[in-house]
Amino acid sequence: MAPADAPGSAGGAAVETTGTLLREGAERLRASGSETSRLDAELLLGHAVGAGRTAILAHPEAPVGADAARRYRAGVERRAAGEPVAYIRGLKEFYGLAFNVDPRALIPRPETERLVELGVAEIRHRLGAARDAAAPVQLLDVGTGSGAVAVAVAVSLRGFGGLDAVRIAAVDVSRDALALARENAVSHAVADRIDFAEADLVPEDGQRYDVILANLPYVRRDVIPQLPRATSFEPVGALDGGPDGLEVIGRLLERLPETLTDDGLALLEIGADLGEAIVTLAGARLPGWRCVVEADLAGLPRVARIARG
Repeated sequence: MAPADAPGSAGGAAVETTGTLLREGAERLRASGSETSRLDAELLLGHAVGAGRTAILAHPEAPVGADAARRYRAGVERRAAGEPVAYIRGLKEFYGLAFNVDPRALIPRPETERLVELGVAEIRHRLGAARDAAAPVQLLDVGTGSGAVAVAVAVSLRGFGGLDAVRIAAVDVSRDALALARENAVSHAVADRIDFAEADLVPEDGQRYDVILANLPYVRRDVIPQLPRATSFEPVGALDGGPDGLEVIGRLLERLPETLTDDGLALLEIGADLGEAIVTLAGARLPGWRCVVEADLAGLPRVARIARG
């Protein structure tokens, strides 16, 4: 590994190494209360020197230049103050892709990958079924935020040659989040394949969709103050699901009859504590419809599948 501005040091001072800096940073973060102090330190040092985490770990004796050491220590102090590592680095890995992230939108979570998996599987099923080849599958990503879901789906579709047969729309109520989503779409060369629009839950153009994906706020309002300190740096509007965690999701349920095609499917990410509640709410808001909850890899309720009965 060759850190960007190593070797060398000013005034004959001893050159610092990745190993010593990692120990120093991990100790500082552990003292600040970080539960992932070592991992945080590794990611921040890799970011500071422009190397991957694997290279950092493989070469503890590698020298680190003064500028990189300063960047690293500044990042450690930001993390010690609670700021998420993803915001400090400016990126987050999601579904095998790297996304730009900053306080304009929620940081993509690993559990949301389940939503992408189910969405891609549903689209593949529809593309494989007998259908009018001239009519593309209409997909809507509600509350797109950083654009992680829409972009990950688009990249997956491109991978098996299905992108031309799908029209993707992505909406968010936040203009700032949409700007970030567009940046991520450009980074992954799918900006011309996703129609981004500012809207409260669904576009007002009357379009109906075959598949709707949504990762809307689902944290109960009274729980938000108890969340890890890092979440306080994220937009609260992307977390706050109201008193029961289903306030925003409930509003989307009310829009489904007019927005979903007759044989359409909505896939809504939910909190792990909302499995029974979403079934009850869907039964009340959408009489005669079906609601089945899919589990994530940990076996926890994660995605509600909602369709007409």
